[in-house]
Amino acid sequence: MKETTNTNSVKGAAYDQLVADAKARVQTGQLAAWRAVNKELIGLYWDLGKLIVERQQQQGWGNSVVEMLAKDLQQAFPRMGGFSKTNLWRIRAFYQTYGQKQILPPPVGEFQLEPKSIEMPPAVAEIGWSHNYVIIEKCKDPNERLFYIHQTRRCGWTKNVLIHQIENQTFEKTVISQQNFEETLPESLKSQAILAVKDDYAFGFLELGDQHSEYQLEQAILQNIRQFLVEMGGDFCFIANQYPLELSGKDYRVDLLLYHRGLQALVAIDLKINEFEPEHTGKMSFYLSLLDDRTKKPHENPSIGIIICKSKDFTTVEFALKDLNKPIGVATYSITTTLPKELSAFFPSSDELVRRVEAVIDAVSKKK
Repeated sequence: MKETTNTNSVKGAAYDQLVADAKARVQTGQLAAWRAVNKELIGLYWDLGKLIVERQQQQGWGNSVVEMLAKDLQQAFPRMGGFSKTNLWRIRAFYQTYGQKQILPPPVGEFQLEPKSIEMPPAVAEIGWSHNYVIIEKCKDPNERLFYIHQTRRCGWTKNVLIHQIENQTFEKTVISQQNFEETLPESLKSQAILAVKDDYAFGFLELGDQHSEYQLEQAILQNIRQFLVEMGGDFCFIANQYPLELSGKDYRVDLLLYHRGLQALVAIDLKINEFEPEHTGKMSFYLSLLDDRTKKPHENPSIGIIICKSKDFTTVEFALKDLNKPIGVATYSITTTLPKELSAFFPSSDELVRRVEAVIDAVSKKK
């Protein structure tokens, strides 16, 4: 007996939930499958790179062997991509970058290797091949590479977003960022919060002239909110502009109110078109107190403030943040994408740099 079903009887909220659950399961399966395939592919490229490098050293072969091998592999595996001359050179560079102990980054987190063992760093297998060769080709500093590997893994950056972040010098802007998070936030939040604030934001996409008002800056951001959130660095969600706060019959407004999913915290943005002034931190501290008291949900973490100014004096910011008990970062914005050379004096020492890169790994492990 053939079973018949009245399609009308299965429509409604219950069926919609079934569809949503089924889609979620398929997406989870697709992601798991991609990770498994990607891990195998990266492992294959690691082994190929190792073979090429070691045989060149053993046999004294020159660079022509790479092009010869590419031709032979393409003939042997015509249906399998990835064996072009260009990609084989990238595969060779991949192993050379991470397989040569003398150019490995300092032993931190997942990248710590046994003294006589050269193994593929686990984190590189968790991002796509295109991400890996972009990082190798564009980042020459080991700590910089480590930073972008883990940020790509943590934030799920596409290849184009990764390139944008590298070209906008996100690594440099993060390691010299000025904030007081280590003194004002719980241990579990410090690492992620430090990574959430850059020292300078590139707002070239706003197409603003040198002379503009705070209102024009805010409106330009709203009209380009997607690019603004990408520039902020990932995990940020837009809540409102001119967010109202009331106290004792007086109205106060936060220029931009965001939410950071990783931190599970409100983020207040105060926009300033002039140089940073110490009183800006007092105003932001006031906003954060009101947000924590009136807006923050019970399960959320303390609100964070970011003051974005046209310019700042590093020493002034340092003293302005010194004794505050609210988590605040101070950054600048520019309409260019390069970091001024005069800021190089403010780069951290090698030990401090390693500590900040370790913060990336901590943030990833805590998020799992």
